[in-house]
Amino acid sequence: MALEPGKKAPDFKVNDQDGNPVKLSDFKGKKVVLYFYPKDNTPGCTAEACNLRDNYSKFQKEGYEILGVSTDNEKSHQKFIEKQELPFRLLADTEKEIHEKYGTWVEKSMYGRKYMGTARKTFIIDENGKIERIIEKVKTKDHASQILH
Repeated sequence: MALEPGKKAPDFKVNDQDGNPVKLSDFKGKKVVLYFYPKDNTPGCTAEACNLRDNYSKFQKEGYEILGVSTDNEKSHQKFIEKQELPFRLLADTEKEIHEKYGTWVEKSMYGRKYMGTARKTFIIDENGKIERIIEKVKTKDHASQILH
C-alpha cells in the first residue's frame, strides 16, 4: 500500500542512538519530521542533518519533533550526533523495519551497478499521526526550508 498524504503513518518501534525504544505513537499530539537518509557521516547526509540542526529552534517553535532514520547501528548514530552536535534523535533501523513500512528501501543504481539502499525521503506527520506531506526531492543543504515553508 503506497503511503500518501491523509493516510495514517505506520507505527514502528526501534531503538534510538542510545538504545532507547522509540515508537511513532509516543509522539501523538506532536508534529513529526521523519526523515530517511542513506548513511551517517557522508557528505549529503551530513549537509542535511546540519541544515536541520541549524534550524532546530524553528522546528521546536512550530512544535515539530525530528527523527532521522537510517540502517546504521546505534554506535554509528552516536558518533554522527557527537561529531555534528545534532540535537535530535537518530533511529537505528538495522532490520529495515521502518524502511519497509515507509517504502524507502529501494533499488538504486550507481555507475550502472544496481543495489538496495535508502531513498532519501521525508514524511511530515501531523499531531494525529496522519501523513501531512511527503518530500521526495530532498535538498540536503536547504531541507529545513522545504519542511517549514
